[in-house]
Parts: sequence; C-alpha cells; structure tokens
Amino acid sequence: MASKRATVTCPDCDLHEEFRKLASARERIEDHRTETGHEAVWDLGRLSEGVERAGDEAGVCGREGCGDRESPLFRDDL
Repeated sequence: MASKRATVTCPDCDLHEEFRKLASARERIEDHRTETGHEAVWDLGRLSEGVERAGDEAGVCGREGCGDRESPLFRDDL
C-alpha cells in the first residue's frame, strides 16, 4: 500500500483529508475554495529517497556548508 503523499486541512473548518496523489490533493483544495471560500492548505509527505538525496547533494537548503561539492548536482549560486 502506498503511503499518503499529502494531507489537506482547512483552518476555517473541519476539513482533514489524506491523499496518495498530489493532483488529487490540489483538486480538493481548489474544490474547497470554490465551495466555501476557505483557503485550505496541504502538508506534503516525504519525497522519494532519491529526490531527497539529490536535493541534499545540490545544496538546495541554502545554508552555508550544505551540499556535496563533488556532486554534479551541486549548486553554489543559490
């Protein structure tokens, strides 16, 4: 069974739903906005291990000393 990718909640009501696909979560946010005028938000689950590792190597967090300077993904212009 796939893990939940996103949780959609609304600070103005009791909306709380979990989704396996990000597209479904985005659709729910838009539908909720249209139906109620509320601004629902989402909390994204973990990305795949490879995506997280690539971000770490690239140094996308923006903190000094982050990233792997030996990686072809490293960005020092961020």
